[in-house]
Amino acid sequence: MLPLFLSVLTGYLLGSFPSGFVVGKCRGINIRQHGSGNIGATNVVRTLGRKWGVLVFALDVLKGILAVRLAMLLFPSGGAGLLTELGIPPGMWAGFGCFLGHCFPVWLGFKGGKGVAVGAGILIGLTPWVAVIGLTLWGIAFKVTRYVSLASLIAAVSLPITSWALYREVGALFWFTLILSLIAIWRHRSNIQRLLAGTESRFERKK
Repeated sequence: MLPLFLSVLTGYLLGSFPSGFVVGKCRGINIRQHGSGNIGATNVVRTLGRKWGVLVFALDVLKGILAVRLAMLLFPSGGAGLLTELGIPPGMWAGFGCFLGHCFPVWLGFKGGKGVAVGAGILIGLTPWVAVIGLTLWGIAFKVTRYVSLASLIAAVSLPITSWALYREVGALFWFTLILSLIAIWRHRSNIQRLLAGTESRFERKK
């Protein structure tokens, strides 16, 4: 149980670092009081500009990678006991903790981001090809529609499908990506309502 607990705890603490909130404070604002109120990169782009949004995105991706890799470093043999019996490596437990920490950070009253950037980092650390395909689909969907939320939802839906297509098994990775996908979709429920109502904000194309 100790490797499982430490993996999840380490992941949660890394994931709960509120990159968008900290960057906003460094720029003299509370990002939760501007735009959509979300601490994610999209709201930072709209509020502070692209370079700060890119910085937040990069920091969120980095904490996902670090959570997975640190757990792999601490428990290179995969741990023991429950971890071995369940067939779920410490990196995956840490990734799950990191995802929860990002979406529900204790420091901000459990109101965090929507999990897109940190999810990308977690998957880069665990299974880079699933991450690459998901990010590629995100880029294509955003290019065509200019909706960040729709692109994020398409990328989220693709994760378990891509996992199964690449590895041809319904194993730990498939269920892990499915859980991340479902949480990300649930976190975007207000965006889904606005998309259906035709009131969702989109990024305008550059002239």
